Amino acid sequence: MHDLSDRCFAKTSASVSESTALARELTAWDGFSVVAGSVIGSGIFLVPGAIALHLTSVRSVLLIWLAGGALSIFGALSLAEMASMFPAAGGLYTYLREAYGKVVAFLYGWGLLTMIQSGSIATLATGFGLYLSQLIPLTLWQQKLVSVASVVILTAANLMSMRHAKHIQNIGMGAKFLGLIGLASLLFEHGHAATLRLGWNAPMHTGWMAYGIALIAVLWAYEGWHVVSFTAAEFRSPQRDLPRSLIGGTLFVAAIYLLLNAGYYMVLRPDQIVGVGSAAATAAQAAYGAGATRLISLLIVTSILVAINGMTVTGPRVYYAMARDRVFFQSLGTTNSHSKVPTRALLIQGIWASVLTLAGSFQQLFTSVVFTAWIFYGLAVAAVIVLRIKYPDRARTFRTPGYPVLPILFVIAATVVVVSTIVSAPARAMTGFGLILLGLPLYFLFRWYEAKNTLIPSTLEISNE
Repeated sequence: MHDLSDRCFAKTSASVSESTALARELTAWDGFSVVAGSVIGSGIFLVPGAIALHLTSVRSVLLIWLAGGALSIFGALSLAEMASMFPAAGGLYTYLREAYGKVVAFLYGWGLLTMIQSGSIATLATGFGLYLSQLIPLTLWQQKLVSVASVVILTAANLMSMRHAKHIQNIGMGAKFLGLIGLASLLFEHGHAATLRLGWNAPMHTGWMAYGIALIAVLWAYEGWHVVSFTAAEFRSPQRDLPRSLIGGTLFVAAIYLLLNAGYYMVLRPDQIVGVGSAAATAAQAAYGAGATRLISLLIVTSILVAINGMTVTGPRVYYAMARDRVFFQSLGTTNSHSKVPTRALLIQGIWASVLTLAGSFQQLFTSVVFTAWIFYGLAVAAVIVLRIKYPDRARTFRTPGYPVLPILFVIAATVVVVSTIVSAPARAMTGFGLILLGLPLYFLFRWYEAKNTLIPSTLEISNE
């Protein structure tokens, strides 16, 4: 049974390679830029104020950011092993399919297209318009147009080739890195160790519920560490470089988040951070005056654009993989003969993300669906255990350290996130479940169509000319 699966997977990989359906353009550095650039959007600037509502001690705050980083790293280590086993387009989708079957994988891909990935792009684009208006006066409609333009322009750049997309990501990530390090340096330069000690020694008398709420906010800021796995088929050496990208990028993000939080608390007392819209802007203004907030807005705008590009690059590779599995529109499984990118998949994501950006009212649905993503994250990380049992002899160039403890810790955390959402907001949870399950009729429709056309060769075996 395992040998048959191995031969099928090898045949699939060979067919994709022979058809040159996707160009192998990515290196470990490119993957690192996708991870760090996609994760660091606006969360690190906006979330600290919300966390300070629940945690009054700097020790508690840094501990919860460290816990969020550790959980993300545990997840990255688990995905790295599966990436070395299945270096194919789709990443998380592929791991879910191999561990649990096509239905679970399809529901994840369906949720990704309809809301999770497209909604993330739309949310980032909305934030781009909002923060750009702090640099350039814009009306509400001008903000919307600018937001949609950011999606359209970056989608167009991605349509040109993966090479263009990765250059945008690398250059943008370089600028973001300099900006983040510059911000941290300025905060440490003007901050005081005494201020940090004051917050550090503040009482930690906080209930577990407060830590749970704060952890959910932190995990939101870490959202996106896994998306680089979607592009596995475009790495030059996927079994070597994809694990490096996942782990290195996630470690970098965790380090930056801890550094910036320490900087905020060197300038501001805990009570000055509570509930602020942007801890970065508040700290910069306290240290250098009102003019510094424009620099923070510029940094946030740059950060958001890089995150939009990272999400734009990665999502369509899942829809492409679904189409090649014959569980989605077959046209999405083709690539342009010159650019070697999944043109139609990019277009459908760009159009839908633009519609969501214009609508604006999708935000409540988005928050409902996003929590369901943690069901799939938990399942995906648990898949490393399932696949150890299912395919014990499959070659792995990377093995998860601390197995099975680290994957289990991540799964427990994912379960806590899901259960706490169900308990605290049952209506929102049921809405999220319902929207994801709406994909089931579509899945069975595609399966029926596939059964009806069994004599037609799989798109995996058709060269995209």
